[in-house]
Amino acid sequence: MSGTRITFLDGQAGQPQALERVIAHVRRQLDGPLGDRLRAVRRPLLAGIGASYAALALPVEVLRGHGVPAQRVLASEIEEGLGGFDTDLLVGVSQSGRSSETIAAFRAARGVPTLAVLNVTPSSLGALAGLTVDLGNEPDSCASTVGFTGTVVALDLIAGVIAGRDGDAWDGVPEQAEAVRAGAAHAVASLRTRAARCVAADCVASGASRASAEEAALLLREVPRMPAAASVTRNYLHGEMESAGNTLHLVLGCGREVALARSLSAAGHLTLLVTTARVKASEHLAVVRLPDSSPGARVVLETVVTQELVAALSEERNVPIESIVFINDDTKEGGIVLADFVRAAPVAVS
Repeated sequence: MSGTRITFLDGQAGQPQALERVIAHVRRQLDGPLGDRLRAVRRPLLAGIGASYAALALPVEVLRGHGVPAQRVLASEIEEGLGGFDTDLLVGVSQSGRSSETIAAFRAARGVPTLAVLNVTPSSLGALAGLTVDLGNEPDSCASTVGFTGTVVALDLIAGVIAGRDGDAWDGVPEQAEAVRAGAAHAVASLRTRAARCVAADCVASGASRASAEEAALLLREVPRMPAAASVTRNYLHGEMESAGNTLHLVLGCGREVALARSLSAAGHLTLLVTTARVKASEHLAVVRLPDSSPGARVVLETVVTQELVAALSEERNVPIESIVFINDDTKEGGIVLADFVRAAPVAVS
C-alpha cells in the first residue's frame, strides 16, 4: 500500500487540519501500554533515510536535552546489523513504510526491540516492527508536506514519553501554521523572482532546527530542482559561507543565525531569515517572524515557510511540482509508483 496521494498545494492547504488529526491520533496511541513501554527505554537509536532522516534531528535534540543518550544514523549504515551500537530500541522512520534501507535495517536488527514510525498502514516496515506509531494514513504529496510535518509531531511526542517530559506543547500549533503560511507568502513574494535565478541555496540552522534545514535542502532539490545544502550554523561560519555568490540563503533561528543573516544580506546576498526575533527586513533580507514555541513546533512552522518558498520557486522556474527526472526503483520496496509523478527533463535556468 503506497498511501493516498494529493498535490503539494493541496497538502499545504489542508495541513493545519491534518496536523490536528495527527496530534490527536498519536496522543491516543501513546496513552496506554505503548507509552509505558517507551518510558523504560534508555538508549534509543533512530534511523531513517531522506526526509525521515532529516526529521530525526528533532527527537535527538529533545532526548539529549533531557539527559537521554540518543543518536540518529542513516538506515543504510545499519543494513548489515547493529554491531558497534549499544541500544535498547531501534526507532525506524518511513512515512510510506516501504523505504528499502529502513526495512533492511529492521531485518538485520536481531535481538533488539524495534519501533516503526509510519504514516501508511499496513506496510512492510510495520509488519517487521515490534511496536508501531502511525499518523493515521494521512493523504500526502510526493514531495512530502503533511507526511513530514506529521512525522515531526509523532517523533516529538515519542521523544517526550521516553524522556519523561511533562505534557507537550502542540495545542494551538495548527492555527499557528496557518498564520505563519500567510506571513511567509508575503515575504516569499518579495524575493521569489530573484531567488529563482540563484544557482544554489544554503540552508543553515542549529539545534532542533537542523531538521528544518535538512528538509529545506531536500525540498529545494525535489521541487524547484535547485542545488541546495544544509549546514549547521557554527560549521557554516568556519568557511562554508565563503562560497556565497548568486546564492539563496535560508537561515533558520534566533541566536547566531540573526547576525549571520545580517552579514550575508549586508554583503548583497539574498537571504530569507525565519526567526522568533524582531528583525527588520532590508534590501537583500526578507524576514518571516515565528511565534515563540517549543522546538518541535518551531520545526513544523519553519517547514511551513519552506513549503511556501519551494512552491513559489517551482512556479518561477517553470518546474511542475509533481514531476520527477530520475526513477530509482531500489529506494522503495515494490518500486516507485510512476502514476504519482510526471516524467520531466532536467531543468536549465539561465
